[in-house]
Amino acid sequence: MTTRLTVAQALVRFLTAQHTERDGERRRLIGATWGIFGHGNVAGIGQALVEYAGVMPYHQGRNEQSMVHAAVGYARQCGRLATHAVTTSIGPGATNLVTGAALATVNHLPVLLLPGDVFATRPADPVLQQLEVPYAGDVSVNDTLRPVSRYFDRITRPEQLIPSALAAMRVLTDPVETGAVTLALPQDVQAEAYDWPEEFFAERVWTVRRPGPDPAELARAAAAVRAARRPLLVAGGGVRHSRAEAALAAFAEATGIPVASTQAGKGALRYDHPQDVGGIGHTGTATADELARTADLVIGVGTRFTDFTTASGTLFQHPDVRFLHLNIAPHDAHKLAALPLVADARTGLEELSEALAPYKVDGAYAEEYTAGKERWERRVDACFASPDPDARPTQPQVLGALDALVDESDIVINAAGSLPGDLHKLWRARSRDQYHLEYGYSCMGYEIPAALGVKLAAPEREVWALVGDGTYLMMPTEIVTAVQEGVAIKVLLVQNHGYASIGGLSAAVGGERFGTAYRFRTEEGTYTGAPLPVDLAANAASLGMRVLRAGSVRELRAALAEARAADTPTCVYVETETSDTVSGAPEAQAWWDVPVAASATRTPAVTAREQYERHVSTRRRHL
Repeated sequence: MTTRLTVAQALVRFLTAQHTERDGERRRLIGATWGIFGHGNVAGIGQALVEYAGVMPYHQGRNEQSMVHAAVGYARQCGRLATHAVTTSIGPGATNLVTGAALATVNHLPVLLLPGDVFATRPADPVLQQLEVPYAGDVSVNDTLRPVSRYFDRITRPEQLIPSALAAMRVLTDPVETGAVTLALPQDVQAEAYDWPEEFFAERVWTVRRPGPDPAELARAAAAVRAARRPLLVAGGGVRHSRAEAALAAFAEATGIPVASTQAGKGALRYDHPQDVGGIGHTGTATADELARTADLVIGVGTRFTDFTTASGTLFQHPDVRFLHLNIAPHDAHKLAALPLVADARTGLEELSEALAPYKVDGAYAEEYTAGKERWERRVDACFASPDPDARPTQPQVLGALDALVDESDIVINAAGSLPGDLHKLWRARSRDQYHLEYGYSCMGYEIPAALGVKLAAPEREVWALVGDGTYLMMPTEIVTAVQEGVAIKVLLVQNHGYASIGGLSAAVGGERFGTAYRFRTEEGTYTGAPLPVDLAANAASLGMRVLRAGSVRELRAALAEARAADTPTCVYVETETSDTVSGAPEAQAWWDVPVAASATRTPAVTAREQYERHVSTRRRHL
C-alpha cells in the first residue's frame, strides 16, 4: 500500500514515528520542530507542520543559530535519546545554522537540520538569495554545512528521501557518530507529491548501543591500574552521555582513585563525594591539577583531552606517566599514546571494576587528596563569602549567592566568557545534570536558547542561564520566545562592561586588553573613561522579560530568591565589582598554550614572550 503525500509531509510524518531505546527507556527521537519561515520552507515544511500539528509540536524561534542551541540543550538534557529538528529558509536562514551545527558536532550532541534549498529543477535560476557558483551548478550555501555535519544529503528527488531519512536517524542515534545531521531540501522538491510505501511510516525503534570492551584491552587496562601508585581519573562528557555516573561512583569508591572532571564531566560525581577533587586543567582546582602533575597513570573516561584539559602537554609531569583512555570513540581512546579501552563508559567502568577487584589505592595517597580537597573547599568558602552585604558583589560572590539558594533540582547553564572558569573552579554540583557547560565549542550566545531547550525537556526543574554582558549582546533574542511560549527560564545577567575573560588573556599575552572593554575609544585607539551608557536590564525588559535589579549582595540574594519562585521568565541583573583590589576567583592552576608575539617593542609583550618561552620549555609529547 502507498500513501500520496508531499516530500515535506512525508518527512514530518516519518519523524513522528522514530524512537530511541536504551536500558529499557524508550523516547520519541524528534520531540518537536523549531522554525523560522521564509521562501524555501514556508510552502513545504511549513505546510507539513500545519498538516501534522497534532503530532509534531512547533516552536517559533527568532534566530536560526539560537534554534539549534535550543535543540542541543534539549538533546543534552535528554541524554542524547531525543532531540529537536530545525527548519529554515534558504540563504541567510540556512547559513545561520553553521555555528550551531558546529557546536552540536563538536559536542557529539544530535540535532536534525532541515534548511530549504534552491530549486532542484531550476525553473527560476538564480532565485532570491541564491549563491551562484560559476564552476558548479549543484552547489548552494547549504554546502557550508557539510564540514560541520556528521551526515549531509540534498534531496533532489522524492524517492531519495527514504534511504536518506533512514541514514539520518542512524547517525542521530549512533553514540560515536552523532552530531548535526543536515537534510537540505530544495523548495520545489519539498512540495512535490509522491506515492510512499506505508512501511516508511511504521514506528521504528533505534537502539542506542552500549558496546563492551575487548577482553585483551580490558586485561591490559586492569594491569595498568594495578601497577599504578598515583592514578587519577579524568571524567569527561561521555560519562554523562552514557548515564555512567553511578558506575563511576562505584568504581571510585571501590578503588579509592580520585576523580577530576572536565567542563563537560563536572557533576558526574557530586562535589561532596569523597573521591571528587574538582575540575582539571587551566580552569581546574589546585587539588586536581597537583594530582595531575604527580600522577603516574591518567585514566580518561569519556573525554577528548582537549587543550584546556591536557594543559598543552605541561600538566602531566610525572616522568613515567602513562594514559588509559576508556572511550566509545576509537579516535579519542588512542589520544596521548594511551592504552585504549574502547567501550561505552558505563559498561567499561563496570567491567573494569570487576576485573580490578580487590584493588585499592594506598591509604597515604587517599589521605593526601582528601586533605587537598578540604583545603580547596575552604578557598571556595572564602571566594563565596560576602563580608559587606551592602557592597557590590564580585563575580565569585554572585555564584556564592546562587550556590546558597539552589538545590539538586536546579540546572545551571553557561558557555563562554569568564564565568566558565569561575564555575569550573568553584561551583558545587549537587546532581549529575545540574552543571551544564558548553565548552567544547564555547559559543557565546548559547546560554539563553539552551536554557529554553533544557526547560522544555525538564519543565519541573528550575533552569538558570548565567550570562555575561558580552554573551547577552550576542544573542538575547530568544527571550522573546521564552515570553511568547511561557517557558519560565531564569536569566542571571552579570554586567562587567566588557569581555572579561579575553581581556585577562590579552593582558597575560601582551595584548594590553586592547579592544576588550565596553568603554569610549580615544583617538589613540585605547579604551578609557566611564563605561558606555548601555542598560542591558532595560533591554531585557523591553523584550518582555520580568527584570529584577540588584545593586548589592543583599539585594542579589533577595532577587535570586524571588526569581527562583517566579513562574514566568525572569531576569536578575547585577553589576559586579571589577576593581583590581577586590579578590576574585583563584588564578589559573595550569598553563594554556596561547602563542605570544616573538618580536615586539612594547614591554608587556616582551615580558609575556619571556614567560611563554619558559612554559614552552616544559612541554612534552606523550608517546
